[in-house]
Amino acid sequence: MAISLTQQAAQHISRHLSKRGSGLGLRLGVRLTGCSGMAYKWDYVDQADANDKVFVEHGVTLFVDPKAMPFIDGTQIDYAREGLNEGFKFRNPNEAAACGCGESFTV
Repeated sequence: MAISLTQQAAQHISRHLSKRGSGLGLRLGVRLTGCSGMAYKWDYVDQADANDKVFVEHGVTLFVDPKAMPFIDGTQIDYAREGLNEGFKFRNPNEAAACGCGESFTV
């Protein structure tokens, strides 16, 4: 079981953690929402949870809610700028479909 970050995603996260001035990393999970059923959720981590799955890549620590792992295992997280839009891109091998706006997915 693994989650990976591209160099671009790690740099973006590092910049935001630096601006914030504190934090161990980011926590990734999923929530029920949207037209496809699930959406990714992020939060800063100031204190690790004993049950978190922890991944370190390019100097950034990513904490993952273990309940989310069956839905996002194998996901690669990238950060991209496309024209005027920018944001995280999730390459999730478990994703069966996604909504047109890219905000939610189904497994």
